[in-house]
Amino acid sequence: MTATDDKTTEIEAAVFRRLLDHLRTRTDVQNIDLMGWGGFCRNCLSNWYAEAAEELGADVAKDEARERIYGMPYDEYKEKYQMPATDEQMRRMDISVAKNKLAKAEE
Repeated sequence: MTATDDKTTEIEAAVFRRLLDHLRTRTDVQNIDLMGWGGFCRNCLSNWYAEAAEELGADVAKDEARERIYGMPYDEYKEKYQMPATDEQMRRMDISVAKNKLAKAEE
């Protein structure tokens, strides 16, 4: 059975909610590690959320988008879970950001 457009949207929404649940559970995984290895982090997801909302005609503020992704106010999340970045984490993130820029330029 092939998914209809509506069913595909439902499936994608369910997958996104599961990703958010996973990231909220794995607070030990720092944003800088996500960025360094995967090229995106929770902040990226919140930016994408706000951008998608805007494209669809909804007004979602940056803080609101971050709270949707983090499951709590961003400042609270940072205080509870964010650790200082190591030099190695910063180096890896810089490489990843450069890769993102290169990939974007090739689009």
